[in-house]
Amino acid sequence: MTAIVEVLTELLIIFVAAKLGGEILLRLRQPAVIGEILAGILIGPFALGLIGVPSHTILEAFHNDQEAAREGLSLALETVAEVGVVTLLFFVGLETRLTDLLRVGIRSLLVAVLGVVGPFIGGTILMLALGYPSLEAIFIGTVLVATSVGITARVLRDVGALDSREARIILGAAVFDDILGLLLLTVVSGVAVTGEIQLDHILRITALALGFTAIVGGFGAFAVRRFFPPLVAHLQLEHAPLVVALSLMLALASLAAAIGLAPIVGAFLAGMALAEVAERYHLHEQALPIYTFLVPFFFVVTGARVDPRLFLQTETLWLALAVTAVAVATKALGAALGTLGFTPRSMAIVGFGMVPRGEVGLIIASIGLSLGVVERPLFSVAVVMSMLTTLFTPPVLLWLLRPLVAQRARELAGRISAGE
Repeated sequence: MTAIVEVLTELLIIFVAAKLGGEILLRLRQPAVIGEILAGILIGPFALGLIGVPSHTILEAFHNDQEAAREGLSLALETVAEVGVVTLLFFVGLETRLTDLLRVGIRSLLVAVLGVVGPFIGGTILMLALGYPSLEAIFIGTVLVATSVGITARVLRDVGALDSREARIILGAAVFDDILGLLLLTVVSGVAVTGEIQLDHILRITALALGFTAIVGGFGAFAVRRFFPPLVAHLQLEHAPLVVALSLMLALASLAAAIGLAPIVGAFLAGMALAEVAERYHLHEQALPIYTFLVPFFFVVTGARVDPRLFLQTETLWLALAVTAVAVATKALGAALGTLGFTPRSMAIVGFGMVPRGEVGLIIASIGLSLGVVERPLFSVAVVMSMLTTLFTPPVLLWLLRPLVAQRARELAGRISAGE
């Protein structure tokens, strides 16, 4: 069996494991992403060793250099995983119109800012207090900043509350949160590369990130509306709109990486620009099979990086629980303070609606591991925090939303009675 066949076999194992894990968790009424992560932990090199462990064939291809073979196999798998996460952020962008971003108002922006500042400060202080180096502490604080609103949106949709005031604030704040989080990630990643905190370096990276985001975000929608329709009209390629959209996704992801930003920033902005024409050309429907195929690779590969044996150590387990507690408390309190003046229940709905870290937290944690900023024990702690906050949110939200759902049902019944 050649090295290429070996890699293809591992990709097959990853894909099947992702789908089986997702199916099991969906049947348990939990997000599929949790099943994909758990599948990665199970089949990874630290557990069953079904992936990530170089075979004799791959060792021969690397002249029996164990370390080089391991890095080569890891690079192959992580490249596919990176394409998956770029696709994921592209889809997030497709659901975010620039006009919607500008329309959500000061309240959503306030929720997002307070929901970013609180976890960042809280996570950083916790890690510093426990004696971790400043760069590791800052990166863990950055991991805690992220919000994955997909879980919350699913809960709101299932109970028919997507058009409520609380839902609009949560969804609007999540857009700002994504941009602030990606910007903070870019700044911290840039600092990590230099090995020291330099004010001029931070300002340069911040200016670069803001400039790239402003130019692509501000003019991207206009350019797509102006040039996308005539371009695809003149192309004779099959599925021309999808071809152009994916080309733009990869182009902006590559450009972002070339100037020192995270590729996911470019992918998100590409999706946001194309959101202007996504419905007209059915981009969601056309790209969904690609999303279904590629995205799970990221979560399984991320899970495979977790060494479950670390959690046999009491110290690591308690650290994971402490980080999770800070992640929940600071995000929920910070976001809730942005709705000061609402009823306590409404404030709690918005606060806890912003709690899930999900895939966004995993993305930031994996970047930290790749850069060598965090060691594998801290990476595992970040993954567990992302999983626990994702599992924790749905039941809490359902409990908080119950009176709102009941009230809306009574109002609907009243309107029906009046109409009769």
